[in-house]
Formats: sequence, structure tokens, C-alpha cells
Amino acid sequence: MGSQTTEYTVTGMTCAHCEMSVREEVEQVPGVEAIEVSAQTGLLRVTSTTALDDARVVAAVSEAGYTATRA
Repeated sequence: MGSQTTEYTVTGMTCAHCEMSVREEVEQVPGVEAIEVSAQTGLLRVTSTTALDDARVVAAVSEAGYTATRA
């Protein structure tokens, strides 16, 4: 079974601390195996071992204080 990558647009991030906050919350979502996040581009790329629950990823980003939508 391969990995799959899902991209989200995150608004409100401005710095490396923002990226770290998002990463810490999203890595708690079940199935997540890798995260790339950029405050500069506003892109969050999540690689997972199973189909991701978008609502859980969006909720995790919200918990970090930002807004995410599926790209």
C-alpha cells in the first residue's frame, strides 16, 4: 500500500513559528507520515499511509490558530 499526498491552503501563517505550530497539530492526525508546510506559500502538504479525513486536518490547523482548505 503506497502513500498519498494531500495539499491544503493555510491562511494566517507568517513565520517559522507558525509553521511549527501547524506541524505539531497536524502530525497528531492518524495516518500522517510526513508534513511540509510553508508560511511563505501558505501550502500544507500532508503525506499519509491511509486516506486522510480532511475534517481532522482542517480541525488540527484550526487548533493551531489558522484556517485551512483543501487545495
